[in-house]
Amino acid sequence: MKTKDDPRHRQRVKIMQALFQNSFNKAIGTDVDEIVAEIQSKKSQIDKLISKNAPAWPIEQIGQVDLATLRLAIWELLYKKGKEPYKAIIDEAVEIAKEYGTDASGTFVNGVLGSVIKSKITINH
Repeated sequence: MKTKDDPRHRQRVKIMQALFQNSFNKAIGTDVDEIVAEIQSKKSQIDKLISKNAPAWPIEQIGQVDLATLRLAIWELLYKKGKEPYKAIIDEAVEIAKEYGTDASGTFVNGVLGSVIKSKITINH
């Protein structure tokens, strides 16, 4: 795992926080607006994946921190140019969920992302 001082970790935290804030207030005005806009442009596809891979949890019932973390991680896994290894992305998402979410957030995020990876690997093979 990267340290909390790692620039990529700090960037992911900023993006998750901007996505979280964006769920309440559309005008955020940060240096991560471009990435947030990219994620928002894929929001419906990402949310469908979340719904499919967390069927017991309707989107409206998922905590906003967990939802922002999942949206960021799924965007990184599937849509971001210059991808990192999926294990690194999932590890980072789990750490962010643990740090900013509830006691169950890390496990939940890990489970959903693991299911997304399994379904995408199955589809692509």
